[in-house]
Amino acid sequence: MADNKPIFKRVLLKISGEALAGAKHSGLDFEVMESVCSAVKQCVEMGVEVGIVVGGGNFWRGVKDGGGRIERSRADHMGMMATVMNALALADVFEQLDVPVRVQTALEIRAVAEPYIRLKADKHLKHGRVVIFGCGTGCPYFSTDTAAVLRAAEIGADAILLAKNIDGVYSADPRIDPSAVKYDRISYDDVLAQHLAVMDSTATSLSMDNKIPIIIFALADPQNIVRVVMGEDVGTRVN
Repeated sequence: MADNKPIFKRVLLKISGEALAGAKHSGLDFEVMESVCSAVKQCVEMGVEVGIVVGGGNFWRGVKDGGGRIERSRADHMGMMATVMNALALADVFEQLDVPVRVQTALEIRAVAEPYIRLKADKHLKHGRVVIFGCGTGCPYFSTDTAAVLRAAEIGADAILLAKNIDGVYSADPRIDPSAVKYDRISYDDVLAQHLAVMDSTATSLSMDNKIPIIIFALADPQNIVRVVMGEDVGTRVN
């Protein structure tokens, strides 16, 4: 940390839908959301430009919830709709905190959000507005993790902040294997070779190809978002 200033100018924050549900595991926990939005507000007030990709697993998990009874593309599109509900809810909390915000969606839903346009998103970010990207990539068969990397590459983000329910990357699932070791630093190649559950392989490969560092940390303490932006050693860095 140098001169107590942020080390990143522009970041892409990925938040899972499950994280927004808090202890309820489904729906929305507005106390959790307010804590997250307050942390993002601190970053914005320090001059950091913040884009957010939000998942939808607190409402619908695409093909997993489809259970083989719904055609894959349709199940994934239903998941995209779930991300829009989360994006709109987050936007409302930001507005209550007097944070300027825009929602852009990969599928056009003009009555409630702007269509995703890269140059328009870039303009919003430069004007200090938080931009929430909904509907993932807009294409079935791609996760919101892949959407996060894609949007990060498109907007020229300095890093991807992956806020999860675990505090970093481990050699194995620490809930199953008590001997699992947490990594402070790890390479993309090692993540892929060891099949570590950081993101899906498509997202990891896309991040590696575009040389965008990923920082994985626990959202249980939303202040971790601020700590990461300020350069503190939190979670695991993949680069």
